[in-house]
This record gives sequence, structure tokens and C-alpha cells, in this order.
Amino acid sequence: MNRHVTAQNLGAWLLKGNADVGDLDARLAADPWVGGWCVRPGYRVRMMTGGQPVVLWASGSRRARGYGVWGVGRVTGPPVPGRPGQPWTVPLDLAVLDPPDRVPRAVLRADPRLVGAEVLRQPMGANPSWLTVVEYAALGEHLPPPGDRTGRDQPPTGRHGPAGAG
Repeated sequence: MNRHVTAQNLGAWLLKGNADVGDLDARLAADPWVGGWCVRPGYRVRMMTGGQPVVLWASGSRRARGYGVWGVGRVTGPPVPGRPGQPWTVPLDLAVLDPPDRVPRAVLRADPRLVGAEVLRQPMGANPSWLTVVEYAALGEHLPPPGDRTGRDQPPTGRHGPAGAG
């Protein structure tokens, strides 16, 4: 199976944040909208453009519960370079899901369409990761409808700046 992302097989970008480092849950609960996230420069970052789907993945220790997909949204523009040797920032319009609507890692591992997702095969990879078209469609079946997601029908109250190169 080809594991190189292309414009044809990209379903969504997947951005990771380590919930064991800092209090990611409290930070995102305070403002359920994310306006930017740190990414590492490379060919994938150069492929990111406004309008592409993006998924927020909370990583962490395997014994903790609740890690997995914590948010969904869109890239809003091209990534912005950081200082030399520093991460870039990708601008986002991403809504954090209410805890009961989050999709735990175990649910994704149990879905045969998602078990091969890069984030499950290579959890320590740098941002951005990605989901194929098939994987992103399968994930959609585990998410609440867009109108039922946290804050999706309301304007954002604030924006998180760059975060989580996890």
C-alpha cells in the first residue's frame, strides 16, 4: 500500500497534540476553537492549503483513556514559516468536540478501514500526519453530524494560537 500522501489520496490532515504534556484538555475546554497548530516543515506542509479538512488527535500514554480524535475543522490558509529551525504554524478553523463526541483510539483500532491509519502505525511521527480518503470517510461515521458538534453553529468566542507540535 502506498503510504506517501498525494493530492489524490489525501482525505484530511491529522494534527497531534500530546495530552500528557501540559493540560491539553483544560486548554481546549476553555476555548473549543483552534486557530492554529504547529507543524514541521517538509513536503506535506507545502501541500497544505485553505479548505482542506483537518482532524485534531490527542495522543498520550496508552493506559489513559480518551485519547484519539478530539476535533475537526479546516485549514484556512497556507502554513506560515517559523524562525529558522522552528516549527511552522498552519492556520485553522477547528472545533473541539465535547468529550462524549470524541472518538477514542480504541474505536479507530477496531474499525478495519482505520486500523492502517498513519497515526496508529507511527504514533510518534511529526505533524502533520494524514488520513486517506477512505480513512477520513470511515472516521466521519464515528463523528456526530456537523450541526451537532461543539460550537459548530455558533461563531467562535476566541482562537487558540499555535500549539502542540506533538
